[in-house]
Amino acid sequence: MPSNAILYEAQQLYNVSDRLDSLADQHPLVSEALCTISGNVRSTATVLEVLVATKVIPSMD
Repeated sequence: MPSNAILYEAQQLYNVSDRLDSLADQHPLVSEALCTISGNVRSTATVLEVLVATKVIPSMD
């Protein structure tokens, strides 16, 4: 099912976001930039989940 593939990729993006946050803790000189990128990646993952919820999964009406 296509929605499972999209949700899998969204989860992968959440994982990347988590790793970037961890790197930000370890590298104070680039911490702000890494946190910004991490937030953008997390937002993209959320948009993918919303896309699946609203467009890919057929409605039960």
